[in-house]
This record gives sequence, structure tokens and C-alpha cells, in this order.
Amino acid sequence: MTERLAKTAETTKTETGSGGSSRHLLLGRRAEDLAADYVRRLGWTVLSRNFSCRLGELDIVALDKEGKELVVVEVRYRTFGDMQSPADSVGPKKLRSLVSAGRVWVEEQNWTGPWRIDLVGVTASPHAPEARWKLEHIPDITGGNFPF
Repeated sequence: MTERLAKTAETTKTETGSGGSSRHLLLGRRAEDLAADYVRRLGWTVLSRNFSCRLGELDIVALDKEGKELVVVEVRYRTFGDMQSPADSVGPKKLRSLVSAGRVWVEEQNWTGPWRIDLVGVTASPHAPEARWKLEHIPDITGGNFPF
């Protein structure tokens, strides 16, 4: 089964009108690209990007370096000076959505192994070069508990 998942082509979804400025959407998309590059540098295989279902959206779905654990990666972009950090911006409602959409992805792909949800926060100045953007990886943001 791992080989089948590893061969799954990355999927992308075109952006739809989800509110916010087009500049902010572009910066958010760039943050997702940087997060995908980051998990690849960890040796992970990106299986899907921007998976969407009626229960929510998953930014990145990847298989860890050993090919044993599936990782749903939520990417949060914030500008320096925002009141909330990327980690603080994921509340209970978003967590429920991530777990629900993750369950749909897992079922559709017949994944029977363990899976978790990580957060990659990207903090940046919209006018700063990407080399100065701060990336923070928080593994297993649910603590392995899906009580939703």
C-alpha cells in the first residue's frame, strides 16, 4: 500500500474566491510552496496538496521519511506583528475540520497506518525576501488525540 501512495501524483486545486486580498492569497500560496519544499527536505513524500472535500481542506498530505506514518500538514501564514502566531491561529473548529478532512483522505486512499496532523507556520514581512521568512514546524498538534 505504501508504494501505491508514494506513486500518487500530487494534486492541486485552483483557488476559489475565499475572501482576502489577492496579495495575501499569493503570499499564502507561496508559504504553502515553502512548506512543501521543507517537508521534502525532511525526506518526506508529498502525496497531495490542497485536497478539498465538503468537510474541509488539507494543505499538504505527506508520507514520512520511513514511509510508515501519514502526515497532514496545515500551513499558516502570518505577517510579522500579527496579534496571533501561526500556531495560535488554529482553534478547535479548524482542528475538527482538519481531522474530518483527514479521515476522508485516509478512507479514500485506503490508508490503514497511523497518521497525525502537523503545523508549519510561516511568519514573514510581505516585502521581505523569502530568505528572511521564519518557518516553524510543530509536530502532532492534536497530541495524537482525535476526540472530535
